[in-house]
Amino acid sequence: MTSTSSVSTRPDASQGVFSVKETELGKPWVVIVWNDPINLMTYVTYVFQKLFGYSREKATRLMLDVHHKGRAAVATGTRERAEMDVFRLHAHGLWATMERSD
Repeated sequence: MTSTSSVSTRPDASQGVFSVKETELGKPWVVIVWNDPINLMTYVTYVFQKLFGYSREKATRLMLDVHHKGRAAVATGTRERAEMDVFRLHAHGLWATMERSD
């Protein structure tokens, strides 16, 4: 017995359904490092240089943002890249998260 049903192949924006292009490719992911009371500022600078290849000056600027502002955006990219960066930061003892870029 064959059943027929009406299936819409076009997403309805009013229902919150969006295409892959709009959700996955639209905005990059941002990796955020948060301040903590454990790691020394020199160590945080070192980790930024080691993991991201930043110059000492850029790594120091980012570390100072973490220290004074409580957080710093240290990298952007695809979701997979952001997940890997967060994992690597955690492996070095830093508190990191990722979020969508504004």
